[in-house]
Amino acid sequence: MTTTDVDQTTTLPEVAAPEVVPFGWEPVRPSIPPADGEEAVFRFPAADDPAPGNRRLLGMSLYATLLGLTGVGIGIRGLVSQIGGGVPGWYSWVLAFLGMVSVALSVGAFLSIHRRVLPWLLLAAAAVPLIADVMLAVAY
Repeated sequence: MTTTDVDQTTTLPEVAAPEVVPFGWEPVRPSIPPADGEEAVFRFPAADDPAPGNRRLLGMSLYATLLGLTGVGIGIRGLVSQIGGGVPGWYSWVLAFLGMVSVALSVGAFLSIHRRVLPWLLLAAAAVPLIADVMLAVAY
């Protein structure tokens, strides 16, 4: 089919512009809203959500940085222990699992940053498996 075969009076349907979302993997069509006007506890921030306060974001980021640096230290200590030998077979798996639980709780805290208390509870809960990791790394 050549361009001369197309009727000039025919118009092509316009494609609607995709909805603006902050993350590319979210669906274009809105999801079903929660019942009774309740908000979801964990959700990605929407494009029209207000920005969190600077002090709140800085405090959470510093706390998460401390958790992350502690996790890196534990990982290095675990690697040295593993290379040196003398650790049980379950050591690496438990060390990694507890670290991932801590990371998941930290991610949940940042996903719920618009809540009042929940992010701080999740960050405090993220310290618990990390403390267990520290005790495990010190024991071996």
